[in-house]
Amino acid sequence: MKVNGTHYRSLWWDTTAEALQIIDQRWLPHDFRVQQLDTLADFDAAIVEMRVRGAPLIGATAAYGMALAARLDPTDDGLNAAWAQLNATRPTAINLRWALDRCRAALLPLPVDARASAALALAHEIADEDVEINRRIGEYGLQLIRDVAAKKSDGEPVRILTHCNAGWIATVDWGTATSPMYHAHDAGIPIHVWVGETRPRNQGALTAWELGGHGISHTYVTDNAGGHLMQHGEVDLVIIGTDRTTRQGDVCNKIGTYLKALAAKDNGVPFYVALPSPTIDWTVTDGVSEIPIEERNPREVTHVQGALDDGGIGLAQVTPQGTPGGNPAFDVTPNRLVTGLITERGICDASSNGLATLFPEMV
Repeated sequence: MKVNGTHYRSLWWDTTAEALQIIDQRWLPHDFRVQQLDTLADFDAAIVEMRVRGAPLIGATAAYGMALAARLDPTDDGLNAAWAQLNATRPTAINLRWALDRCRAALLPLPVDARASAALALAHEIADEDVEINRRIGEYGLQLIRDVAAKKSDGEPVRILTHCNAGWIATVDWGTATSPMYHAHDAGIPIHVWVGETRPRNQGALTAWELGGHGISHTYVTDNAGGHLMQHGEVDLVIIGTDRTTRQGDVCNKIGTYLKALAAKDNGVPFYVALPSPTIDWTVTDGVSEIPIEERNPREVTHVQGALDDGGIGLAQVTPQGTPGGNPAFDVTPNRLVTGLITERGICDASSNGLATLFPEMV
């Protein structure tokens, strides 16, 4: 996607510096900053501190971290140590472990002196695969939007509600939940996106920044406005992303997703999940009891970052002094509340049978 008219991926390999460049998302949407990752500690901090965030992007970043490790210490011990360090950065998004496992499995059988070049090639491959997966999710999701648009009066927009940021900066490009929106807009279908703020980190602001840059009509609303909008017929469908999905179709996504799914169910609004296959955890069945939920720093709840009147970026405390903050970063939406899963292979029911139909090799 484009930033100020220039195409960017959310990460890219700088062949001159022989290093990975990332968009440091801590400063968005107020400031666009690029950071170079030179050490394994840089990769660790980038993931933990959410300089990169979003399950697909975390996975791709970790793959480049393994490529750096293979250059610095390509021995079995070196690669295993890097795997362990990066795997410990964030517990919920399954793409992290998926990418690390894929890298380690591919590299360990190779001669030590062949591992560095193979690791970098594999990281490029994982990044490119993510772009293609998300592009195809957009094509399948586009049909859902077309179907709604066909029932509208000429010029009347399809109204889509989304939560958190499952956009191109949460992936390598296109995004998951946003990909159908970009495809619809580019196809000339009028859409309007209700962007939930997504406390505590207000990641909906990143979605608004993206959509605005692409010229897509949107409105930024409080998280609790979603149910109200559905009650009053202002939402045609919900499309959200996911950080981990079980083999039976339970969906783990940013905290607050479950409440939107309940509101959608109560109001008969279709609730779709844009689901790249690397986010499926085939080892987990019951999402509520089995998926670990990351508990993040309470300061993310008690303080809010934003642009200041003097043009700077700063933190403001919103709670009384001494009041503790609780910060579970994700929740799980049971499959019974999900209308369908939009994958790179098509759309299926949120069920074991639905996923098995599209991914028979995994069952």
